[in-house]
Amino acid sequence: MAENEQTLTEKVATVALTLAAGWVAQKVVSFAWAKATGHDAPKDLDDPEVGIISAVTFAAAAAAASVFARRFAGREAKRVVTRLAARAS
Repeated sequence: MAENEQTLTEKVATVALTLAAGWVAQKVVSFAWAKATGHDAPKDLDDPEVGIISAVTFAAAAAAASVFARRFAGREAKRVVTRLAARAS
């Protein structure tokens, strides 16, 4: 039973950390985009006013940040759950 609880705890921690990491990644990419280009990050990549190069570049940067955030959240969740389980023992 303890193993199932730990698995559930790990899943909940992963979801929480993934959401938080995704939010932070979005803010970082938007901030970096504004500093690098002098324009706000595009909200709608299908908007005709957004150039194709800008849309593709922003999409690639956002995707890279998303992958990094997901991997970070998964690893950190596992580390936190392991540490909490060791304390509980």
